[in-house]
Amino acid sequence: MVILSGREFTWQEPLGALSPKFSRTRGCHPPRCFFLKNPSAGGHSSDLDICKTCHKYATCQQRDGKKICICNYGFVGNGRMQCVDKDECQFGATVVCGNHTSCHNTLGGFYCVCLGGYRATNNNTTFIPNDGTFCTDVDECEVPGLCRHGGRCVNTPGSFACHCVDGYLPENGPSPFHPARDATSCTEIDCGTPPEVPGGYIVGNYTSRLGSQVHYACKEGFFSATNDAVSSCTALGTWEPPKLHCQEVDCGSPPEVPHAILVGHPSSRPGTVAHYVCLEGFESRGGKISSVCTEQGVWSESTETCTGDDLLQDDGVFNISILNKTCLRLNRSSIKVGSERTYQFRVLGRRWYLDNFYHTLTFNITTKDPAPVTCLDLHPTTEYTVNVTLLGSPEQPSAQVTLRTAPAEKQIISNISVFNETCLRWRSEKMADTEEMYLFRILGQRWYQKEFAQEMIMNTTSSSQAPELCLDLRPGTNYSVSLQALSSQLPVLISLATQITEPPLPEVDFFTVHGRLLPRLRLKKVKETNGPISSYQVLVLPLALQSMFSCDSEGAASFFSDGSAANGYVAAELLARDVPDDAVLEVSIGDRLYYGEYYNAPLKTGTDYCIILRITSEWNRVRRCSCAVWAQVKDPAPLPTLPQMLGVGLGSVAAVMLLTFLSSSAV
Repeated sequence: MVILSGREFTWQEPLGALSPKFSRTRGCHPPRCFFLKNPSAGGHSSDLDICKTCHKYATCQQRDGKKICICNYGFVGNGRMQCVDKDECQFGATVVCGNHTSCHNTLGGFYCVCLGGYRATNNNTTFIPNDGTFCTDVDECEVPGLCRHGGRCVNTPGSFACHCVDGYLPENGPSPFHPARDATSCTEIDCGTPPEVPGGYIVGNYTSRLGSQVHYACKEGFFSATNDAVSSCTALGTWEPPKLHCQEVDCGSPPEVPHAILVGHPSSRPGTVAHYVCLEGFESRGGKISSVCTEQGVWSESTETCTGDDLLQDDGVFNISILNKTCLRLNRSSIKVGSERTYQFRVLGRRWYLDNFYHTLTFNITTKDPAPVTCLDLHPTTEYTVNVTLLGSPEQPSAQVTLRTAPAEKQIISNISVFNETCLRWRSEKMADTEEMYLFRILGQRWYQKEFAQEMIMNTTSSSQAPELCLDLRPGTNYSVSLQALSSQLPVLISLATQITEPPLPEVDFFTVHGRLLPRLRLKKVKETNGPISSYQVLVLPLALQSMFSCDSEGAASFFSDGSAANGYVAAELLARDVPDDAVLEVSIGDRLYYGEYYNAPLKTGTDYCIILRITSEWNRVRRCSCAVWAQVKDPAPLPTLPQMLGVGLGSVAAVMLLTFLSSSAV
């Protein structure tokens, strides 16, 4: 009950339920309005009594003509005796606050906090997600030197991880690692001492860093059938096993000399001299008889012989000596004057590097010559076993000799052509259906990326006279290819260049903005993996044209060109050489500055836009592009004017430095 001017009044229903006896206080609004009546008019005071009984966290409200007590928002209970705080967080932080959050209940309400590694999009410590605020990942990698020397930071959801860069290996801990909990350190790769090659030695100087190469050669008295004599320091911190196999030169048993015997047991190594003495009844008129084991693995032919006074009875015994690498001389121990003999030759050739290569010859010769010489038509780089049998005698004596042919001096590879950019076709000037092995040494380099180097060594076997091979090459690279048939002495050099492909996609975070300012576009430099990066362009399109936009389109031009406002335009272009390697450039869309030859015009309010970041590569008259949508803008807010930018947020010095930097980068 309330007494005003000596009269009693009581609480009454809202305006809609007033009877003619009641009036409303002017200027008030429910639920704070109250209505007065004269108790003498027959009214009741039960409503007033109910409102007095409401809990301190309740509000008296009228429902269906009656006043009742209802707990305030954030409380539950009967409104009179009990209003208990409602725990909004009981449904879980993800349901109430969103992903990556923790929920905190308060008396009559609650608030949300982002978990470690995340921040609220409203840039406050706490928030209530009724305005669209959510937790977004914090890019810890923006802090330089976070992963220590030799480390590279990789951002992860809610955290980050450190990896060692090329040329470094992780030590004393796991990889990837976190500098706050792991003791891992990135140590520069050092392969240490190169492996030894039996019978070989290292040519020249070398380092033990990543990518370093060691060249080997065989020592004197050793030879290798291949020239693959390189070992490289790998990313694992170890040397590649060298493929050079140095074999000791072995001349075999010394040749037999007619009517002479070998003195002692000479070795078969290069430089060894075998000495002979003539049998009784024979003598050497020129002096001592000897033969030398040469570096080519054959015994030299002695110029002296043992001769007697009379011709002996022919016993059919003979031996074989090698002349001029592929010619054989048959030396008979005795022969009748004028006797004619027939010799049968069986020749078998094999190549150590080919499993299915065989070269066989069978023929006879008949001669009266006591020391006939026969020259064989043999393949290069082949090991031959020659067996000669004397026909026509009951014993059919035979002799055997082994020889090895050198690689051919004549080039057997011709008519080399390149097709499908990375495939080679050539002509082999050899006998049809004869298998051949081809060795490839491939070196790729890029003028625009000095640290890039691709080196491969491989081989292929083919019996075709027109072999083909496609190489696994990187785009946008100049290659030098050495092609050598192992049966030939010299390689053939080929130069080719691969076309560039689409550059990597821009690394941008997608935004949707409605009626407010766009954040600044953060531009990061991408790696030149598929070709040289030429420029970065910011394209502004009407949102309706997004689905029809082609990334390699040349239609988008300057803002001032005809139709640019309707069809989209280039708002900014930054040349790749003006983008720092380890920094992030920020560009405000619509800041009224020139970037290169393009004007960054303000966005119009009431128009929906799509903003695209495009990366362009150009090389050898070829142009490739990659695009990523950065933002969709609906009814953009006007950009602050320059005085506003100077007065709020930046400060005059920072603003001048920003304008100066962007202007100089666009030149």
